[in-house]
Amino acid sequence: MKNILSILLLLVVLSGCKTTAGKESNIKSSGISTEEDLQYYFKATGNEPFWAIKMGREKIVFTSLIQGKEEIIFTSTEPIKAMDANVKMYKLSNERTTAAISIQQVECQNSMSGAISPYSVKVEIKNNTELETQKLSGCGAYFTDYRLHDIWVLEELNGYKVFAADFQKEFPRIEINAAENRFSGYGGCNAISGQIFYEKDLLRFTKVIATLMACPAGNKEGEFTKALQNTTSYSIENNRLTLSNPSGKLLVFRKVD
Repeated sequence: MKNILSILLLLVVLSGCKTTAGKESNIKSSGISTEEDLQYYFKATGNEPFWAIKMGREKIVFTSLIQGKEEIIFTSTEPIKAMDANVKMYKLSNERTTAAISIQQVECQNSMSGAISPYSVKVEIKNNTELETQKLSGCGAYFTDYRLHDIWVLEELNGYKVFAADFQKEFPRIEINAAENRFSGYGGCNAISGQIFYEKDLLRFTKVIATLMACPAGNKEGEFTKALQNTTSYSIENNRLTLSNPSGKLLVFRKVD
């Protein structure tokens, strides 16, 4: 009997280790460390000649194999947004270099690897001593905040604390996979799932679908999913995830995993 209990305990421990390892693997699959994930929110690369950009809240770093432009650091600035398309342009300069970076939300294929990225990036850059501007093109992507990668259980809805009586069986919850930009969970009556769209200072829950179980009167699942879809921003503090939009706070979740 004692041997059987020991084996069962070992299986539980191994199962827990596997779950944790799987979670860490998913985070790392985004290709960047968690520290860099917070320092830089967007990366882009191009070929012929090779170049790369890392965009952060404090600085923008351009590196390349171009002579005289091996590494150039700019102070971060707010983008200029186009009125007729999802395009952002950054005008940058320092004591020796001027650059313009445009980021357009359109599918882009790497000319060498064939990898597909969600953004097309164009760079115009020149040293102040040069007459001609060098024009470069490539592909890029935003990196979703790794801290979102967890299971979150609802505590507040539209400014009010929620109770078990507000839902069918248990409190709504969402499990966010930051590496794959998707989520799944329970809405308070039905299973839900969808995708997340992430850019700097922007978070949206999109393509939300749910099973079709009939919900009893008074169930607040509809109110919950509407608030989720109206989200545009977030904050994380003290193991709490707060989702908001310009009108105010919508949802507060507690981290449980």
